[in-house]
Amino acid sequence: MISPAQVLLLSILLIALLWTGSSGYCGPYNISRVYWVDAGNVTLPDDEPERNNAWKDCARNYQCARKIIEGYLQRFGKDCNGDGVTDCYDYMMINGNGGYGCTSPLNRSENGRRWLRRYEECRSSHLVN
Repeated sequence: MISPAQVLLLSILLIALLWTGSSGYCGPYNISRVYWVDAGNVTLPDDEPERNNAWKDCARNYQCARKIIEGYLQRFGKDCNGDGVTDCYDYMMINGNGGYGCTSPLNRSENGRRWLRRYEECRSSHLVN
């Protein structure tokens, strides 16, 4: 038998899960609301950025989500590694570190190392073909 205190605790946990889930990441590219705002509040046609779930609806739509990413990279695209060229490696650093801190080496954090592994796997697979 579940006690009233356990029911209350489970209810609070469920509400917290739903609350945090509603402000998390959406769509095929796991886009956050903050990323969407930084990308310029891209919306589906005939939608308004002020609408509460406009960011989620766009992030869940493949074409619209691509426009979000394009807007983000257009805004923050620069030579992050200092080699004089803005290329795929720089865009990977922007996504790994965020647009405001793309110059930080990625090998200093687990998340950054994960981005580096993904980049190398993708790069290797394209070099073989």
